[in-house]
Amino acid sequence: MTARLPVFPLATVLFPGLVLPLHIFEERYRHLVRDLVGQPEGAPREFGVLAIRSGWEVAPGPGRATPGGGEVTLHEVGCTAELRQVTELDDGGFDIVTVGRRRFRVAEVDRESAPYLTAAVEWLPEPTGPDEAAELLAARVIAVFRQYLGLIRADPQELSEQLPEDPTVLSHLVAATAVLTVADRQRLLAIDDTAARLRAELRLLNRESALLRQVRAVPVPLSELASPPAPN
Repeated sequence: MTARLPVFPLATVLFPGLVLPLHIFEERYRHLVRDLVGQPEGAPREFGVLAIRSGWEVAPGPGRATPGGGEVTLHEVGCTAELRQVTELDDGGFDIVTVGRRRFRVAEVDRESAPYLTAAVEWLPEPTGPDEAAELLAARVIAVFRQYLGLIRADPQELSEQLPEDPTVLSHLVAATAVLTVADRQRLLAIDDTAARLRAELRLLNRESALLRQVRAVPVPLSELASPPAPN
């Protein structure tokens, strides 16, 4: 089953359940927000977020450079963003708060029929019942993720936060929170099976933790390495 969605290209990957605040300043996306706000009561107010593969999400305009040039190309798998809060600004722009809702795969992008991009999309499957393999992996991911957080956070008190027990929710949170590249996050988003996503995250967390431990083993503080030598 396909549906048609407005599409917002971004230099990031959105996951279901994660909060995404956005500052809307381009006219085409102001138009998108106005269209969503104008939907009838009860109608879904959501748009698709797609990570940019190449190009730049800001349309060229007066005084606005377009790094790299060329037409933007997008990844095929994205996540819808549900509009939760809208603040209209004095200049006509908006500050909005959205929450990731459901994953999709793009079948076709339409660049002509609306002021903003739209796309025909197919909804991707999500797990609906218990998965013993995913539950076992979730416990391992929680343990490794806490060790990883201990390496990237200076305040040990921050480690007391509660992590979700639901394997799918956990897999999305880890993918969005760990310091990963857009390419890594995109690969995780595209995995349909929760257990497979958790296995991939274990590999990534172990890789990143090993790199962080190597950096911490450097005898000279990184701040000193990044600063010019003091004059004699």
